[in-house]
Amino acid sequence: MKGYLRQDGRKGIRNVVIVAYLIECARHVANEVVLEFREQDVHLIGFPGCFYNTYAFDMMSKLCTHPNVGAVLLVSLGCEGFNREGLAEAIAATGRPVETLVIQEQGGTAKTIEKGCRWVSQELAALSAQEPVEMAVNELVIGTICGGSDGTSGITANPTMGRAFDLLISDGAICIFEETGELIGCEHYMADRAATPELGAEIIRCIAKARNYYETMGYGSFSPGNADGGLSTIEEKSMGAYAKSGTTEIVGLIKPGDQPPTSGLYLLDVIPDGEVRHGFPNINDNAEIAELIACGAHLNLFSTGRGSVVGSAISPVIKVCGNPETYRRMADDMDVNAGRILKGDADLDEVGVEIRDLVLAISSGQESKSEALGHQEFILTYKTFDPIGPACLPNVI
Repeated sequence: MKGYLRQDGRKGIRNVVIVAYLIECARHVANEVVLEFREQDVHLIGFPGCFYNTYAFDMMSKLCTHPNVGAVLLVSLGCEGFNREGLAEAIAATGRPVETLVIQEQGGTAKTIEKGCRWVSQELAALSAQEPVEMAVNELVIGTICGGSDGTSGITANPTMGRAFDLLISDGAICIFEETGELIGCEHYMADRAATPELGAEIIRCIAKARNYYETMGYGSFSPGNADGGLSTIEEKSMGAYAKSGTTEIVGLIKPGDQPPTSGLYLLDVIPDGEVRHGFPNINDNAEIAELIACGAHLNLFSTGRGSVVGSAISPVIKVCGNPETYRRMADDMDVNAGRILKGDADLDEVGVEIRDLVLAISSGQESKSEALGHQEFILTYKTFDPIGPACLPNVI
């Protein structure tokens, strides 16, 4: 594989220019800049809120300094609460080119778009001259998520992604699974796989928090589409979500923006800490993809039975379809047909190898289906997280 070497020693599998709006009022201007470069690697991300939130700032800092990102344009209205100076300093400290445009200071919409397009064009030219370097499997970070699940997801797509995780981890990669709100009931199985008893206890507490969160909010991570697709309970969905993790030892528990220090399998806790509040619903696949990317994921495996079409900004998404009929209808959006297992045309191990091989191909520059179709979905909202404790990470000597 080839990668793009960054100043911190990490390597990216893409060389993206990010245009980031720092309030919803600046989104239109930022989006107009991105649209000028529709066929190039220029991606839109942003935070819509007006008042400051530590989680949002940390997320934007990690996303803008992701190894797949080569340069960043920040677009501010000028009167929002986001710390644009602090974000620009964090980006500049990593050696990436960064420019901040404040719409109120530039003279409005048209002038800001014009200046933004000039800057992006300049940085694309510079990035195109960057020579890629060798990159090994043990430098990859891979996330996994499921969305639009049905009765096939947990018996085809999810376990095949777990098989791919096992293969990638055996080669030294970092793999991250999440959806703690969909792992309720599986906490003791995960605790038994934890590298230490202390980590096992942290996992159990993490899932208890998720259970309390959904009980307080009055709903769970279970959609009408899940039921229409043949899932009857959150327990069934949880078993499918658990299958994505494979069989290897769980070496750590992280939260959004935490970057795993060693190879191995990590659980990402995506349920907010502190008092349960309305306005923090976490049933959004793209919010969770963004959190995986903030943890360093170069790409994400996405299982679906019903047929989700989403991709993401910054990191490619690989769609693994569990339902053969969905794959037949939506083949243009799906990368892997795990539904072949139901037809007796493949087994879990064979599809797991196929997914592993596709991870390596896309890491080497091949486009995923969502990339080729132009999907760059992104969402970031308000949340609150406490720092992880010392028992959550492996000892690093």
